[in-house]
Amino acid sequence: MAAPFNILSNAAVPPPIAPTAQARPEWLRVKFFGGERYQDLKRIMRTLELHTVCESARCPNMGECWEHGTATFMILGDICTRACGFCAVPSGKPAGPPDENEPLRVAEAVAKMGLRYAVVTSVNRDDQPDGGAQIFARTIEEIRRRVPGCKVEVLIPDFRGNWDALNIVLATRPDVLNHNTETVPRLYRQVRKGALYERSLELLRRAKTAHPEVPTKTGLMLGLGEEKDEVLAAMQDLAAQNTNILTLGQYLQPTREHLPVVRYVHPDEFAEFKVRGEAMGFKHVEAGPLVRSSYHAFEQTESAHKA
Repeated sequence: MAAPFNILSNAAVPPPIAPTAQARPEWLRVKFFGGERYQDLKRIMRTLELHTVCESARCPNMGECWEHGTATFMILGDICTRACGFCAVPSGKPAGPPDENEPLRVAEAVAKMGLRYAVVTSVNRDDQPDGGAQIFARTIEEIRRRVPGCKVEVLIPDFRGNWDALNIVLATRPDVLNHNTETVPRLYRQVRKGALYERSLELLRRAKTAHPEVPTKTGLMLGLGEEKDEVLAAMQDLAAQNTNILTLGQYLQPTREHLPVVRYVHPDEFAEFKVRGEAMGFKHVEAGPLVRSSYHAFEQTESAHKA
């Protein structure tokens, strides 16, 4: 029997998200790191014609992470077939099929960077029958072949509920299977066009049921107009799927064409959500204004294994 979850009907279009007039607070101002390691990593990415979600999604932590030699590879091209209201990745119709040589280039980059933990995500490829699952699987396999011992976390799309595609990825036994829920169910139609809250919960549930040994992970963005009780209800839903790792971070509007920030969530609120999440049974909760799905990913996984 499926685990229970709270679904607030999204049949009716919710009212427009109202922007905040508040200036970005001090705790969201970050120092940009652009040293030698950063330049080396950027050169590797450009030479191998690879994309990173760090750049495409305009992550505020990019300078810090790149300076420390970590990045999140974005496979299956740089054009997404969906147009989510929060995401800065360009959307439209991809020019062609996925690049079959991309997994080899990602593995080469991992080797050149000397990574011990690689994170791989993608755009949505709803134009492909398997949503790009085969490319995900080959990327995992090529990284392990080229860099034995390197752990691989994948941040996957929902594959539009194609569970055979999910099983293709799971068959490679990624070290972490991540799928972001992003927001509370009431806001799904505005925030995650083409996605379903219940589908994301089912993906996490199926992944954990099929391979209990593979840690599962998900994340929520705060500041889009959700209420505290909605966040806690969503956290309970995710915990009910035996999800191991939860990330909570502040939504930041990438451009004026994207959804506005309704409010900036104070660090103390994130700290409270972390305590509440741990009490719900998550093995690790990473919560803070600058937290992103892959921020401190290696440390999150280590912590979850020790819990």
